[in-house]
Amino acid sequence: MQKRIVSSNFSIISAPIRTTPRNAAKKEWFVIRLKSILSLIRLAYRRCRPALSGFGAARTAGWLAAVCVLLIALRGPPAYAAGQTTIEIISKSGRHPFAVELATNGVERAVGLMFRKELPKGRGMLFDFQQEQAVAFWMRNTYIPLDMIFIRSDGRILRIAENTEPLSERIISSGGPVRAVLEVVAGTAKKYGITAGDRVASPILRR
Repeated sequence: MQKRIVSSNFSIISAPIRTTPRNAAKKEWFVIRLKSILSLIRLAYRRCRPALSGFGAARTAGWLAAVCVLLIALRGPPAYAAGQTTIEIISKSGRHPFAVELATNGVERAVGLMFRKELPKGRGMLFDFQQEQAVAFWMRNTYIPLDMIFIRSDGRILRIAENTEPLSERIISSGGPVRAVLEVVAGTAKKYGITAGDRVASPILRR
């Protein structure tokens, strides 16, 4: 069962830079990415700790630091997720477009919307699991209350978890096999009357 796996928060100290829209976006991206990578490395270390017990503290710390730098270098500074697209939800109240970031691999799905402090209306993140499967999420390190919309491969909404609690570690299950999950700001489903059975129009759901 897949879920968002992340460790505890980290404090990041960054040198002051001149604040411009472009620099601010890069700085925010770097802080979010670094926190996420450190969280994942810390979790991996805890799981592998017995095997590393005889490896030596200094060598272990150096190995983890090298992995962290390598991951940051390989990821580069694009948008928060792999790409962006526009989807529509068709409900009884009409067609509702959303500009969404795409999370299409394990790292992007693990990071999700963690550490962000705001999510504008009409925007969100679409988690693509490539094929139908049962999935589960949690809200650890996620500061924004969300509506989670679980979507089958035919585009129909299986269920909606509304107004999820920020920072909670309660497991939120899909309730059955789904192809994708859409996260939007809490209150969206209620505002537009979106319910289970409504249809989501997205390029990934036509593959």
